[in-house]
Amino acid sequence: MKDLKYETLALEQPAEHLLIVRFNRPEVRNAISTQVGRDMLDLFSRFQAPTDIRCIVLTGTGDKAFCAGGDLKERHGMTDAQWLAQHAIFERMTLAILDCPIPVIAAVNGAAFGGGCELALTCDFVYASTAARFALTEITLGIMPGGGGTQFLPRAVGARRAKEIILTGKPFSAQDALEWGMVNKLCAPEKLMEETLATAQTICDNAPISVRQAKRSIHFGAHMDVRSALFFEVDAYNKMVGTEDRHEGVRAFNEKRKPKFKGK
Repeated sequence: MKDLKYETLALEQPAEHLLIVRFNRPEVRNAISTQVGRDMLDLFSRFQAPTDIRCIVLTGTGDKAFCAGGDLKERHGMTDAQWLAQHAIFERMTLAILDCPIPVIAAVNGAAFGGGCELALTCDFVYASTAARFALTEITLGIMPGGGGTQFLPRAVGARRAKEIILTGKPFSAQDALEWGMVNKLCAPEKLMEETLATAQTICDNAPISVRQAKRSIHFGAHMDVRSALFFEVDAYNKMVGTEDRHEGVRAFNEKRKPKFKGK
């Protein structure tokens, strides 16, 4: 991953199995251009193949914005066909993040509006700066959320709250997001990355096959009836019984030491 270069993203690997992905367009508040969509799609599609990365942190460059949403300057003057072609890239980007087998944590360091808010919601969970602001403003622009907002937000905060947020387009605070269940934890701005990376490293230290299978079970099981979900969970569980990591975990427990998981 260290050798990958993108026009609109900055990658950093602070530890062996941990990757930071930054939207890197601070001059436009990290807005989502067509190239951002292409870069994100390329990057997250790579995680379908075997990788040493065990956790990803998604954040924005600078202290003003996580991501301000779609780049409306780029979109100004687009034909309907061009708009739809661009949005098709964004749709594939969203699905690539959603389908990523590796945990993805959003570290929301500033404004997360429109598509930026949707991208945070697409991640597995969210840590946010106390200075962060959120909004789904698409209604005020003559469109509607089209990057998962009408699906992910109700699942996070409930349908009634989601309707209020989406149908008014009004911004809300990080404290609101925490109280409503959209954000897992608030951090002082200067501590956001430190605290997010600490959680990410804890995930990296756990057995990677177990982490991926647990994420998969939660993700798909949430859309099944309970009985079907339990069978799905057991199927995911059984795939770990014969792994080296399962043997290492039990051995380390009995030897009173920290396990060394290899993802095998």
